[in-house]
Amino acid sequence: MPDEIQLRAALAALHDPHTDAPLAAAAIRGIGIEQGRVAASLQLPYASAGWHEELAGRAEAALRAVPGVVAAVVEVGQRIFAHQVQKDLAPLPEVKNVIAVASGKGGVGKSTTAVNLALGLAAEGARVGVLDADLHGPSIPMMLGLSGKPDSPDGKAIAPKQAHGLQAMSIGFFLDADQPTIWRGPMASQYLQQLFSTTLWEALDYLVVDLPPGTGDIQLTLSQRIPVAGAVIVTTPQDIALLDAQRAVRMFEKVGVPVLGIVENMALHCCSRCGHVEHIFGEGGGKAMAERHGVPLLGTLPLDIRIREQADGGTPTVLAEPGGANAAAYRLLARRTAARLSLQARNKQIGLPVAVERAD
Repeated sequence: MPDEIQLRAALAALHDPHTDAPLAAAAIRGIGIEQGRVAASLQLPYASAGWHEELAGRAEAALRAVPGVVAAVVEVGQRIFAHQVQKDLAPLPEVKNVIAVASGKGGVGKSTTAVNLALGLAAEGARVGVLDADLHGPSIPMMLGLSGKPDSPDGKAIAPKQAHGLQAMSIGFFLDADQPTIWRGPMASQYLQQLFSTTLWEALDYLVVDLPPGTGDIQLTLSQRIPVAGAVIVTTPQDIALLDAQRAVRMFEKVGVPVLGIVENMALHCCSRCGHVEHIFGEGGGKAMAERHGVPLLGTLPLDIRIREQADGGTPTVLAEPGGANAAAYRLLARRTAARLSLQARNKQIGLPVAVERAD
């Protein structure tokens, strides 16, 4: 008859492709044994609903391989925790984790990546918000098909807009489509803080913040005054983009914000007519940069006209083609990002209600 130690060892030996490590012992929530029949419960600490069924199957196979086990049933759920932020900062009560999406330069698809990352996290079973911090070029409203000013229940705080299961806030909601934001650095920084702190976010697991390109006042405000749990850097394989992206990595390192990893966007193009694959902006630059900085390459995304068309149309890829290869790539990016964040130390300051376990 197998004992619990053997069974736990079999489960703990399972490889988690999102952390690239064995399954954490803490993920094994319970094991029951009766006449060779095993029932086990796993709880992952990050958004991963799309992986639960596969993990359950692998876990059941691992348990059946233990001598004496005649049958195994495994239930997989998830519970998302708040993680540590910069020194001397405390998280908002209703936001467990802020994830900044940054790039060193414009034109690398950062906003499209941020929106699809947020939608991917939501598709993986998390409560997600998105904050458009690109005050001079807000694009989140268009990408989510949103317009009009948000409501304010008391004339001070503002309620986020709702779209596709996301809570969203952007300066774009307060401006006409062709109205510029001609603000100097201090005013822009103050407005970002106001958008972040006066928005009535509701019980978010993750708030994805789409930063403007570069390493200027807005980026410094977010990294020094807003509690950020981790950052994702978006680049293309092009040498110029990589050079600027490295500056963004260095900035977050200096202010104590963990870089969760690199996203290589527009990595390859597949011709819609002949199927020929071409690396228009170069090849392997994102991977080399990730290795140089000791962080993972979270995802490699294609240069695909459908991604652009879907974002412009207000229905980004994760929603427009939920069963397609591009949506699968964004959901994998979301799981890897959340998994890397789950490896960070937890934040004990946040006072949210106990989360309800999610199980398939």
